[in-house]
Amino acid sequence: MQQRSSVAELAERLRRELDRYSPGGKLPSSRVLVERYRVSPVTVSRALSQLAAEGLVVTRPGAGAFRAPARGTAAPAGDTSWQEVALSADGAADLVPRTVDASGVTVSLAAPPPGVIEFNGGYLHPSLQPERAMAAALSRAGRRPGAWGRPPLEGLPELREWFARDIGGPGGTVTAAEVLIAAGGQSALTTALRALAPPGAPVLVESPTYPGMLAIARSCGLRPVPVPVDADGVRPELLADAFRATGARVFVCQPLFQNPTGAVLAADRRARVLRTAREAGAFVVEDDFVRRLAHEDAGTLPPPLAAGDPDGVVVHVGSLTKATSPSFRVSALVARGPVLERLRAIQVVDTFFVPRPLQEAALELVGSPAWPRHLRALAAELRSRREALTTALRGHLPELALPHVPFGGYHLWLRLPDGTGGTSQAFGSGGEAALTAAALRAGVAINPGRPYFSAEPPAGHVRLSFAAVGGTAEIAEGVRRLRTACAEVLP
Repeated sequence: MQQRSSVAELAERLRRELDRYSPGGKLPSSRVLVERYRVSPVTVSRALSQLAAEGLVVTRPGAGAFRAPARGTAAPAGDTSWQEVALSADGAADLVPRTVDASGVTVSLAAPPPGVIEFNGGYLHPSLQPERAMAAALSRAGRRPGAWGRPPLEGLPELREWFARDIGGPGGTVTAAEVLIAAGGQSALTTALRALAPPGAPVLVESPTYPGMLAIARSCGLRPVPVPVDADGVRPELLADAFRATGARVFVCQPLFQNPTGAVLAADRRARVLRTAREAGAFVVEDDFVRRLAHEDAGTLPPPLAAGDPDGVVVHVGSLTKATSPSFRVSALVARGPVLERLRAIQVVDTFFVPRPLQEAALELVGSPAWPRHLRALAAELRSRREALTTALRGHLPELALPHVPFGGYHLWLRLPDGTGGTSQAFGSGGEAALTAAALRAGVAINPGRPYFSAEPPAGHVRLSFAAVGGTAEIAEGVRRLRTACAEVLP
């Protein structure tokens, strides 16, 4: 964290001082910059690389860094209005519009402005990421014989075997032959939906659900149909009703620490969900995205649905990304039966394969002593942050209802108070937007609830992440700022 801050600060100082040099003029040597600004050579190198990426400086190996030549006059803007016709010419025949609203995804991916507390982040704060372990794993992986060669299309056999053991448990209910290595959970989910449902078909989704899933479905030309979730996960009787009403052949769910509610599918519902799907002749896509983000007090976790599914109803997606880094995009697609070949074919056409060095690094990481140590430390830290956020909210913002406190994952799902009309809907998504804007003005970024619903939401909500912030002190400050925003807009 400190080094990232130093790089940004040095880059900004050098950026301000570039006017001292004429175009093509040489900047001080790296040694001089190290001494002048009392930073490390790595910090200097990264700051110069950042300026080079911005086109402000040019670096020449062995010669140094130089101010970039003055940019020429910008080329005249072209006329792209013709694309409006081209992109919509055949749109009338589309059962589902091909335009996709990605705002619910990008809000969790974009870096907030400087000084804004990131309650909307979808990944671990750098201080929680196993950076040293990942760097060491990548270094070792790069030295493996054949590490830069072409991997098997399905993935490295050893990595597939590791995922099979991890998902299937000690009983060995999943085999390596049923595992495909994919480039992160989002890519794996996209492959699954493209394989399982034709354009225009309905796909059942939890309500509320992960906005990225809704975006995937719509980008594949599918019609998301909501099935309500309560504190025990999806409601099986409503799932059965949805299958009968729509004829859907796919249901996408997150049985463990569901996003955004944090619900865990109850033990008595697990078999009912699989049986309901089987009777409908449908697949269940299991997005097991945060199994490795269980908190220290979570207790024994239920196994993945795929571990108890001999009939091939479940297509399982498991990923290493959430427990490591946004850039550590290694995941597994698990299926049995003829569908496996369809998944494999679509993945090969889309991406060929996951880069072998990244697969080798994943093997090195999960096989190292640092991996279980990281997971233990992460579980303790997530519990601490969850408790800090829930305590702060209950003490300073009791008007934001917190119906469920999860023992895993990285966020809380809050219901906004009733509006002046006496119902929760009176506050609505407009209130969410007002609160989100007021929060940003106060210096804290939050997720509005509307993008998590595929149809009209029953109430206003916001989602707060406690994993992307700097620590418990920042959580307390974030709640203080959110209280200021709530005082401005809440009824």
